[in-house]
Amino acid sequence: MVLLRLPKKPQAAADTCATAPGQPQAFRSAMRELAGGVSVITASRGDERTGLTVTSVISLSLDPPELLVSVNQNSSSWPFIKETGYFGVNVLSAELQPVAERFSGKGGIRGEQRYEGAPWQRDQHGVWVLPQALATFSCKVEDILIHHTHALIVGAVLCAHTQGQENGPLSYWRGRYGGFSL
Repeated sequence: MVLLRLPKKPQAAADTCATAPGQPQAFRSAMRELAGGVSVITASRGDERTGLTVTSVISLSLDPPELLVSVNQNSSSWPFIKETGYFGVNVLSAELQPVAERFSGKGGIRGEQRYEGAPWQRDQHGVWVLPQALATFSCKVEDILIHHTHALIVGAVLCAHTQGQENGPLSYWRGRYGGFSL
């Protein structure tokens, strides 16, 4: 991975920006306007498993196939991914909103409890995937960049599956889940 740092732009005399370091509210409000597809990242270590709900999954490369995910270092999943070097990405349909809510920790649900209520399966790479998801990816950690509070993880895709469903994806906008259809 090559990281290029660009020179900083000189600041104008009158700063009309609504956000500043240490004052994240304006930034958070602006980011809530960015609708995102919802996925669940799964991670396990031995018999323990956990995971988290994210909107931060992007395709990084087609050849070789790679994904980029952003994980808060305070997440319960981060130590599992860092130690084992494997994780799963499950792209959710609107019908799977309850799964997204469980993996977001709604109601204090943590760790193994997040997997209850859905038929999770371990694939040939030991990664937990949800067969009902629109798509699943089993990934091996290729690179990690620690940036402030988050780990940017490049995952080499070992296996990708789609289910051929006609269901629309689950999306997240302004702090709420919703469906998307054409």
